[in-house]
Amino acid sequence: MRLVLQRVAQASVSVRDTPGLERTSGSIGRGFLLLVAFSHTDGDAELDWMADKVVGLRVFSDADGKMNLALADVGGAILVVSQFTLYGDVQKGRRPSFIDAARPELAVPLYERFVAQLRARGVQVATGEFGASMAVSLVNDGPVTLWLER
Repeated sequence: MRLVLQRVAQASVSVRDTPGLERTSGSIGRGFLLLVAFSHTDGDAELDWMADKVVGLRVFSDADGKMNLALADVGGAILVVSQFTLYGDVQKGRRPSFIDAARPELAVPLYERFVAQLRARGVQVATGEFGASMAVSLVNDGPVTLWLER
């Protein structure tokens, strides 16, 4: 499982259903934008570890300006967007290989379980739509960007 976490002041994702028409699928204020990808070897252990890690990260500033507060401490939310291209391998050739990315029949249930696990930890979670053509907008806070892998 791979995840890019960006601390945001706000973020939203719009889905392009038809050319020229977009609808907002999810939006948040302060919190984390998560770009998430799954491999064919991922399961509940990876989902549990990642959900705990994300919710517990202390990357928000306290009164002294130190990154010492977690998402719950600041009343933050999470926007989760699927992005299988995080498993793109460009070691050979000019076109990425996605052989390590989970196929949709495995990735969709993993994505849904991951979102459910975040919610079960008491976090407000908004989402994009798995496999849809999406436009992601965000205002970075910091910026703070982390790469997590399990």
